[in-house]
Amino acid sequence: MRQFPTFLIALAAWVTFSLVSQPVLCQQWRPVRGGIPFGISGMVLLTQQSDSTSFLVVHDNKQKNQGRLAIITIKGKDSPQYFPLKWPSNTPLPVDLESLTTVPGTSEPTFMAATSAGKVYHFRLDTSKQTISILKVFDLQNIAKGSNFEAFAVQSIDKQLIAVWAHRGEDNDPAVLTWGRLDLNTYQITSISSVKFKVPFPVSVVRHISDLKVDSAGILFISSATDNGNDGPFESAVYAAGAFGSREQQIIFRQNSQLVPLYRFKYHKVEAIELVPGQNGGLIVGSDDENMGGSVYLDW
Repeated sequence: MRQFPTFLIALAAWVTFSLVSQPVLCQQWRPVRGGIPFGISGMVLLTQQSDSTSFLVVHDNKQKNQGRLAIITIKGKDSPQYFPLKWPSNTPLPVDLESLTTVPGTSEPTFMAATSAGKVYHFRLDTSKQTISILKVFDLQNIAKGSNFEAFAVQSIDKQLIAVWAHRGEDNDPAVLTWGRLDLNTYQITSISSVKFKVPFPVSVVRHISDLKVDSAGILFISSATDNGNDGPFESAVYAAGAFGSREQQIIFRQNSQLVPLYRFKYHKVEAIELVPGQNGGLIVGSDDENMGGSVYLDW
């Protein structure tokens, strides 16, 4: 059995932070669409080519005439292209989608989107027809009263499929990070554990976890953001928050006790992060800036 990588948290933080000090900081935010209905609350990589990269994004809308899913394509330094997707008519519209994840290890790409109330939609995307089909709708387990989930991800760790999600928290109310083993045959999550979580920055009106992603080595990346209403001001940060691994067939989490803000963003409320691998990859974040709409920031 592979030993739990206790050194990976520090390594990931050092590598990412060393990249931030380069001309990356000169990169600009790119507006996607203006207005509250176009805030980006979750995103995943779809395709990666030499001249363009496309992402699937979710919006946290609640009204019937508002979109839930869209594809954005980024080519060079051009403004992102935006293409809305229709929700299938045979499934009720979700209310307040707050996160999006790719499901690893399936024969063809599938995704899961989760609402703030903990309802999860497992679906397949037909990129040729630009339509989606729902495979299963299920609820997260052991939901505590008052929970508000803004982050959900699925990853394969030591050949075990785990689901990770987080109640966002606010100020003195800590975020609650929860994880467990996910069975795609039954959609049950077992061996559930959780920890409480606070970030050092931002410092006021802060959602301690506004999104999360887990990479293939088990490193947990989170975003944190202020929420000062529909007109801001906003601030955000990205952290390497810890690492998942296995010990004696149990999924364990080693929390980073010295959180380092790898990225700080003024004027934007980051609610979506994605990790793009390879030579032309890096970190991309998406914002839900309320009245100002949604924007993306790429570090490449």
